[in-house]
Amino acid sequence: MVRKFRGLFADTRPLQTPDFRRLWTANIVTVIGAQLTVVAVPAQIYSITGSSGMVGLTGLFGLVPLVVFGLWGGALADHMDRRRLLEVTTLGLVVTSALFWLQAFLGLNDVWLLLVLFALQQAFFAINQPTRTAILPKLLPAGQLPAANALNMTVMSAGAIAGPLVGGALIPVLGYSWLYLLDTATLFATLYAVWKLPPRPIDNPQGAPGLRSVWEGLVYLAGHKVLLLSFLVDLIAMVFGMPRALFPEIAHEAFGGPVGGGLEFALLFAAIPAGAVLGGVFGGWVSRVNRQGVAVLWAVAVWGAAMAAAGFAVGLAPWAPRAMLGFALGMLIVGGAADMASAAFRQTILLTATDDARRGRLQGVFIVVVAGGPRIADVLHGGAAEVAGPAWATGGGGLLVLAGTAVVALLFPAFRRYRAG
Repeated sequence: MVRKFRGLFADTRPLQTPDFRRLWTANIVTVIGAQLTVVAVPAQIYSITGSSGMVGLTGLFGLVPLVVFGLWGGALADHMDRRRLLEVTTLGLVVTSALFWLQAFLGLNDVWLLLVLFALQQAFFAINQPTRTAILPKLLPAGQLPAANALNMTVMSAGAIAGPLVGGALIPVLGYSWLYLLDTATLFATLYAVWKLPPRPIDNPQGAPGLRSVWEGLVYLAGHKVLLLSFLVDLIAMVFGMPRALFPEIAHEAFGGPVGGGLEFALLFAAIPAGAVLGGVFGGWVSRVNRQGVAVLWAVAVWGAAMAAAGFAVGLAPWAPRAMLGFALGMLIVGGAADMASAAFRQTILLTATDDARRGRLQGVFIVVVAGGPRIADVLHGGAAEVAGPAWATGGGGLLVLAGTAVVALLFPAFRRYRAG
């Protein structure tokens, strides 16, 4: 009975490996520190300009380097020692965070400097993340990769909750410079964990890390249907089913929150990452799933159904706003847990079905898809809400996720039948 009960909780076997344990433990504080900067940069830009349009430029200045350096960084990760690349990019993140602190400490109030620093930071991040994930199969046995991916996503999701809450509370008390300084300090934990890794050269590196290498990685992806479909399923889930751009309107119009944010907005924004954290804490089952293709399809279907139900709650909010808010939050939490499972399985498929010489490049594509999908969703959901309202945009998007997932399952049985190993 005790063993069965223990099996409900996260599989922590990867933490028995010292190298992974150091990276994961360091990431706990580093992710919270990074989220402080995520909060501080747009807040500082708004305090300087008073313009939401200028704040919106952070999306452009963040997305372009994320795409360019995500793809090129993946190629670098397939051609040089991955520990060395992690050392360089982590140090780059330390330096850019320190520059954020310096400009705030000196009171420069230059919005373009802030945007350039943000773009530089995202460039280092875009190279660092594919490399960090591509190294996992060299640290852990294949059977522990689903658990490792779930543990990593749990930390990222927890940081997405704690960082904004802490940052929002500390800005009026400490100011921007202290938040940037805290971010800088937390990054040294990851730098130490990376420094402790043994050298990680690439198995049979091919060519040079230029445009040709990036193209070869994309050609390799196009020729491996299961890998390509794992990206397609994620795009279906995020593009059609991520309604975060509607949360300000939903919080105000449907649930009576203030225009400038408020508790309703904060709860809606935190619900999906909270669900991912719960999914990770009670995610011991992911290591026991062998049919990973069908598991991804079911997880994405649950995500779509949860978003459709959340849209239904928004539509009924005028009759029972408090009850429907609670129901909508519950559905967003369910969706977050399903997204955690989907991400853990998709990441595992990508790591195990790819040879070592190409893992970095495909992880670069993964970063671009994961970052780009929600940004496309912001545009689509915003436009749909203008035409049909936020309830139909949210619920209809969830229904489209269900339809798209069903089409993939029917047309591509190879993905549905994919098994670990």
